[in-house]
Amino acid sequence: MKSLRYEEAKDIWKCNDKIAQLNYRRIQAMDLYRNLTPSILSYEGIQYQYMAPDVFCTDEFNYIQEHLRILSGFYGMLRPFDGVTPYRLEMQARLQPEDACSLYDFWKDKIASELFSESSCIINLASKEYSKCISDYIEDGIRLITCVFGERKGSKVIEKGTQVKMARGEMVRFMAEKQIKEEEDIKGFDRLNYFYSEEFSDKDTYVFIKGDTGLF
Repeated sequence: MKSLRYEEAKDIWKCNDKIAQLNYRRIQAMDLYRNLTPSILSYEGIQYQYMAPDVFCTDEFNYIQEHLRILSGFYGMLRPFDGVTPYRLEMQARLQPEDACSLYDFWKDKIASELFSESSCIINLASKEYSKCISDYIEDGIRLITCVFGERKGSKVIEKGTQVKMARGEMVRFMAEKQIKEEEDIKGFDRLNYFYSEEFSDKDTYVFIKGDTGLF
């Protein structure tokens, strides 16, 4: 990344000049070994705001360190207390503007293999762009349960981007507060007016419908 010219980096990031200039300066000054921040406290997206790790108690921090893994286009797979430096690199980015090689090609099955070595049952709260580096490599004996948060529209479930991110963060907080160890207990999630839907769910997809309590 440090070898990229500014225009090349901006093309990869696909952002405005203000954001590109900030992140280009970060790359040039990047130190992977000093002045690092725990990953769980370094991200500022909506899901992290609703997870609110800055107000976790010790038990909750211990829980997420054992059970939560963060997918990163730059680092691969992170534990909550792994140190990171500020960066901008989305998983779907291509390594060079003219190159067909994407970060999916770069990481291949490395992230999935590391995750599978830790657990045979994975609760997927990632976006499709990030979960692709796991779901494409599912092995025999590995169970991937994807959580879907949406609203009922007739016979369909409609997901809304911002609300989905909010719910994903709330789900992590719920699991940490309740110290959940069994996947079945996730069905008790009832925050932000979401409730588990037996009707729309199956063994690999847990669907939570907003405002609908009659689907148990």
